[in-house]
Amino acid sequence: MKKLTLLAVLAVLFACKEKSKETTSKSEDAETETLVENKDSDWTVLFDGTSFNGWHLYNEGEIDEPWKLEDGAMVFYPPEERPEKEAYNIVTDKEFTNFVLTLEWKISEAGNSGIFWGVYESEEFGKPYQTGPEIQVLDDERHPDAKNGTTHQAGSLYDMIAPSKKTVKPAGEWNTVELMIDHGSNQGHVILNGTKIVEFPVHGDAWDAMVADSKFADWEGFGAYKTGKIGLQDHGDTVSYRNIKIKEL
Repeated sequence: MKKLTLLAVLAVLFACKEKSKETTSKSEDAETETLVENKDSDWTVLFDGTSFNGWHLYNEGEIDEPWKLEDGAMVFYPPEERPEKEAYNIVTDKEFTNFVLTLEWKISEAGNSGIFWGVYESEEFGKPYQTGPEIQVLDDERHPDAKNGTTHQAGSLYDMIAPSKKTVKPAGEWNTVELMIDHGSNQGHVILNGTKIVEFPVHGDAWDAMVADSKFADWEGFGAYKTGKIGLQDHGDTVSYRNIKIKEL
């Protein structure tokens, strides 16, 4: 009888210990989830895949066709006919200065598009690229602009800094890009599909020298605005963007 009683006590103690472990584990998991949530709270979703809220056509109003929402992405389909000089570039409602921007893009075969920052919206400028520097979105294999030098290829700081490595995926596949702009440290970078491929200053003499050595040398207002909007380019080709978020620095 004593042996049975001892065994029963041990069984109860073991069960209590396991329950304590389970409770502790759940508590630790909850803490981990909270930490992740706090970390994610630094980010602002610019496009959640369900609406164009927070975006508009450059120098115009609400976004509609030829931009569409499909499978959690914003997709641009070039119209078969468009009025002369009509463009469908889109920009954020909000302006940003120092930030990390992440998104995914997918370009069509022989397609071309771009990601802008520092865009100044005004009737003085007809297109976002007149003020906003561009990170190139391109089908390097088929689009002729890729043959105009490495500073025109996917991931480049367009016409200024070439990618150090070729990490772009083929047309029709999703690419993940991170763009950092930090005027405090005077640093910018591009990470394409997990590899840092471009680094550059974002203001000052070094920036001015890069601009002076590019096609933008005589463009009044180009790269002149530390605070500006994020833009996505209508270059006349089908392109998709999704999972767009930003963290201000």
